Amino acid sequence: MQDMTALQGAAAAPPPLEAEPGDAAQYITFTVGSEEYGVDIMEVREIKGWSTATRLPNAPIYVRGVINLRGTMVPIFDLRARFGGPATEATSTHVVVILTVGRRIVGILVDAVSDILTIDRAEIRPLPSMEGGNTADFISGLATIGGRMVALLRPGRLFGLDADAGILAN
Repeated sequence: MQDMTALQGAAAAPPPLEAEPGDAAQYITFTVGSEEYGVDIMEVREIKGWSTATRLPNAPIYVRGVINLRGTMVPIFDLRARFGGPATEATSTHVVVILTVGRRIVGILVDAVSDILTIDRAEIRPLPSMEGGNTADFISGLATIGGRMVALLRPGRLFGLDADAGILAN
């Protein structure tokens, strides 16, 4: 007769990502339309209300322009447009999340900031395999918090140097 403990252990699914239980990280979450996204709080430099950005000629639709943030020119990306939707009709209720991406500073235009969440890394699930698209490149995983799904972003991949070299170049 086989050991029942061994059988039960074999049936349990392994954790989706390499993480120790109790290894948690904090995420700032925000909405774009009805979807909720998050970024590691350590990548967030500040959160500010929307103000008009200076448009750059020949920039992709998802690049709203640049703003002067205390002497630093910061490119502002429209996350809705970056994800393939229409350009955001920005109003005073929209928010710009200023991020540090490597050595660069970028801003993302979102509808609203939702929350600060502490998520156990073992609870972050990988993206399921999907045809057509490189979504997995810029989403590090999915977390279900209180019945809602939050897609956790990798800003460094979302604003990759290959796609946006001219915009992000120093």
